[in-house]
Amino acid sequence: MQVAITCRHGHLHAETRDHVAQKAEKLLTYFERIAAIQVTFDFSNGQAMAEILVDAEHKHNFVATETAAEAGVAFDAALVKMEHQLKKYKEKIQDHRRDPSLGELGAEAAESSAS
Repeated sequence: MQVAITCRHGHLHAETRDHVAQKAEKLLTYFERIAAIQVTFDFSNGQAMAEILVDAEHKHNFVATETAAEAGVAFDAALVKMEHQLKKYKEKIQDHRRDPSLGELGAEAAESSAS
């Protein structure tokens, strides 16, 4: 998995880049099948906009954007949004239904006919 960090109309300090890379890699704890993460910062009008694009398996793309006065704050807020999206998607694809086995169905039918 690769993390690409790009900036438009500005630059990030080295420690901010390291912080972003470490936090972005932690998205794997929420969803294991992530192929690539792209983080883009756009600096304009004294504001920093952070956009996180996560490319997951089976052509699923997730996007989260946030604007703040500082790049780190914008990234952290966008990261929270991304975590929620990944958690929600993972819950959606997991099958929480547990179909009863044939033995359980037979026992239920026997009980209902005996009553």
